[in-house]
Amino acid sequence: MHIAVAGNIGAGKTTLTTLLAKHYNWEPNYETVDDNPYLNDFYNDMQRWSFNLQIYFLNSRFNQIVDIRKSDNTIIQDRTIYEDAEIFAPNLHDMGLMSTRDFENYKSLFRLMVGLIQPPDLLIYLRATVPTLVSQIQLRGREYEESIRLDYLKMLNERYEMWVSRYTDSKLLIVNVDDMNFQNNNEDLSKIIDRIDAQIHGLF
Repeated sequence: MHIAVAGNIGAGKTTLTTLLAKHYNWEPNYETVDDNPYLNDFYNDMQRWSFNLQIYFLNSRFNQIVDIRKSDNTIIQDRTIYEDAEIFAPNLHDMGLMSTRDFENYKSLFRLMVGLIQPPDLLIYLRATVPTLVSQIQLRGREYEESIRLDYLKMLNERYEMWVSRYTDSKLLIVNVDDMNFQNNNEDLSKIIDRIDAQIHGLF
């Protein structure tokens, strides 16, 4: 089984992935942030590095999904291939930070890749307002995230909501992060687990 956790920068994807992997004894599949050779350059010069970064993510996540589907284990994935194509790349294009030529090239490659893979069995979307995102980004203290602008997070949030509102590829579970603290409150985590249990039982 393939479970995927989606959400904006700072929504808590990695934290929830870790907690659920431990609870269910699932195999976690993390976004490779620390090994990404483009992130620092991108945040310093978005226009120059946006296409390179998005191609890197696309390639990385496509390979992750191929490996996930080969595995006999239940795997929980931190961020999906769809978020890059539905949220981050079009947002960069609309902001004038990715050329139309590069964006069309990117979309063509995404359509080819997504036609060769299966969607996750369950998508968990972490919904959070910008103040919550900012608070959590500051808490983790990644140097390259210090320059992220509020309007950038707001535009990403709007795109996430548009994407989730029309998402029909698999079962969908929406978690309102503003209303809970699943990292430090076991009761909040248990509420999420109860909802996941209800969804998973419906998969069989």
